[in-house]
Amino acid sequence: MKRYFIKWIRDACKSAYEKGNACEICDSTENLDFHHFSSLSELVHRWERNNKLNINTDELALQYRDKFIEEHHDEIYKDTVTLCHEHHLKLHSIYGKNPKLVTAKKQMRWVEIQRVKHGMV
Repeated sequence: MKRYFIKWIRDACKSAYEKGNACEICDSTENLDFHHFSSLSELVHRWERNNKLNINTDELALQYRDKFIEEHHDEIYKDTVTLCHEHHLKLHSIYGKNPKLVTAKKQMRWVEIQRVKHGMV
């Protein structure tokens, strides 16, 4: 059911995401993905654990969604990047499908290194 709460969060946030027009690494404008450096799944799991919650119904999801978004505003809206699908897959091949929260800064650094390699800096 955790995935369920994440869907409620994504649905509430989706219209406010600032997805770029090109990949931050290679400047491609094709097949773009929006990537959160802090995995929403991991953020939700940690938040529920820290708040001793188990959000598993529509009512609970709606009750706690705005509070979660407010507390994690930067991770949801600012600590993000637009990548072409190829670079997005490459990032996840290195850091995993659901990267641990402690890897967020490493992912950001990886994107910067790739930008340099592609002459984007």
